[in-house]
Amino acid sequence: MPTATTANTHDPRTLRRARIGVFAGFATSGFVMGAWAAALPGVGARLDLGEAQLGTTLLLIQIVGLATMTLAGRLADRHTTRTLLRWTGPASQLVLLAPALAGDYTTLLVCAAVYGIGVGFTEVGLNAHSVELERRYGRPIISSFHGFWSLGGALAGALTSIGLSLGLGNQAMLIAVALISCAAFALATLPLLPPPGRDNSGGSSGAPVRRIGAILLAAMFILGLAGHLIESGAIDWANLHADRVLDADDALAPLSYTVFACAMTVFRLIGDPIRAKLGPGRTLLWAGTLAFAGYALVLGSASSIGGVTGGLPLAWTGWLLAGSGIAIIVPVLFSAIGEAGGTPSNVALISMSGSTGLLLGPAAIGYIAEATSITTGLLVPAALAAFAAFAGPLTLRRLLKPADAEPEPKEPAAVA
Repeated sequence: MPTATTANTHDPRTLRRARIGVFAGFATSGFVMGAWAAALPGVGARLDLGEAQLGTTLLLIQIVGLATMTLAGRLADRHTTRTLLRWTGPASQLVLLAPALAGDYTTLLVCAAVYGIGVGFTEVGLNAHSVELERRYGRPIISSFHGFWSLGGALAGALTSIGLSLGLGNQAMLIAVALISCAAFALATLPLLPPPGRDNSGGSSGAPVRRIGAILLAAMFILGLAGHLIESGAIDWANLHADRVLDADDALAPLSYTVFACAMTVFRLIGDPIRAKLGPGRTLLWAGTLAFAGYALVLGSASSIGGVTGGLPLAWTGWLLAGSGIAIIVPVLFSAIGEAGGTPSNVALISMSGSTGLLLGPAAIGYIAEATSITTGLLVPAALAAFAAFAGPLTLRRLLKPADAEPEPKEPAAVA
């Protein structure tokens, strides 16, 4: 018979409140990241920084965040994801004050490292808690959380633009964002799920957590790395492709990434029912296929059948398809880890693959593009999309097979 605490974790009102809290956490985290990205040019101007110095600052955030994720996963394993988010979540939003207040480049680097620590804790905590929540819901809900992260970032960019047009300074806006987001995230952690399968005496109710083999974890890491490399191809190169390959007008070239980002956000918001209908393997197959088809159109947009005039709409169509497919790849991987009974440390591994992909993607494509062309460089994410469509379903089948193949437990204590 389940304890009162265990029963409450499956109570519909408890689950709905926790879901609202996770939505708010993702949106707040995306808002902070979007505010930082939008304010970065102002920070660079205030401190008189060049492109290389700004690039080093961004790289440091990613590297420190990546290094922090392993620790975050272990802390979540030991203390639960709710505890991790309550300890580190609000502070992770508040550390945006550090780069906002930096008075010189050296101080900015130190502050960027502090901010990277916050990014690592928040990303692992939110993703791990969303996996835990979906496991208790019993149906796909993760993709929409990532959609709210995207919406938060877009809102931050829009509000930053409005604030600058009203004469507000970048520094003042970053400070306001840090303080408001700290309070918002603290509120978001209040309805989060209690620890899974633990009663008031510290006992366990048999939560479905198991050890996943190293080979399967490595395969999932590679798929996560591929998914984020595919995404970085659009983030960093969509507008440059339109400008330098298609000779698009300055006012039209930025729309390439806008089309991609809008498609990705929409499909993240509607991705859960798609995955519920198709299942994780077929969803990954179609997601990878859509992304590959999108990149194929982008790569063909400068051909003789398109030319400069017809090439841009063809490229936009390609980025729309690519964004639609890429949107679902990473949420499916997080969900599969949860369905397989993975721990927060396993979830952290997928988060780490994302940061690694976003670190390697721009450089890998950039070096190839420098040696050959942007079109050739974009063959990398196109090939990875085909890889995800082929290898993804096979990996998920192996990952989820042990749980599916096991007979129904006969012990009433395990089912309750």
